[in-house]
Amino acid sequence: MTTLTDDRRVRARDASPARYFYLHMALACAATAFLGFAPTYWMPLAHRTLSASPVIHFHGFLFFTWSLYFVLQTWLAASGRVVNHRSLGIAGVSLATAMTIFGFLASVHVMQHSAALGQREAGIAFSIVPMSGIAFFAIVFVLAIMNTRRPEIHKRLMLLAAVSILDAAIARWFLTFLAPPGPPGPPPVPVTIAPAVVASLLLVVAMVRDWRTEGRVHPVYITGTLALLAVKVLNWPISETAAWHSFAGGILALAQ
Repeated sequence: MTTLTDDRRVRARDASPARYFYLHMALACAATAFLGFAPTYWMPLAHRTLSASPVIHFHGFLFFTWSLYFVLQTWLAASGRVVNHRSLGIAGVSLATAMTIFGFLASVHVMQHSAALGQREAGIAFSIVPMSGIAFFAIVFVLAIMNTRRPEIHKRLMLLAAVSILDAAIARWFLTFLAPPGPPGPPPVPVTIAPAVVASLLLVVAMVRDWRTEGRVHPVYITGTLALLAVKVLNWPISETAAWHSFAGGILALAQ
């Protein structure tokens, strides 16, 4: 009995760093989200120079709340407060649902803004980026909820969902410090690929951790990262098709 008890203590001690790894990754995601939007949202908001619609403000509030929620949930799991973690999961479902709805509304607002600037077709083409991004997040989140009783899958899917929405924050730094000043309006769709690749480096870190501790990379990371990058790359050719312009243009027409 003593040997069995000691063995359990050893396993619990060894498992602790693994649990805290996801807390560290959640903190990295939250920091990326905050710092990414600092030049174009948080600083102008603090100086009262930001002009944005209520839809955009609420969209930003929901997505940043998600970053804090993800940190809280990973901390609860890491510290052994599993009951509290599961109880707050219901709030996460509501938050993710609101994010999906307002992510879609924000993409429609961007199309409307582009049309007002005389760049209707460019706005329709670019709308595939936020729409496909929020769709990917929603699908991965649903899969994570379906696997709550399989923690090794659940926590990796939750990290994948969190990383999948970071490209917008990283893109702000690309546009602020690397891109030359240009006319107002949506950027070309291809420029969104590089920020997505940079965001995916967080998943590479998780893969390396898996390989070093488990001896293999979990299939969720491999499949999820490939799917995420495929979506970001395919956005470009799909955004130029007549089918997409008909679909997104129809949504824009209904919103106007």
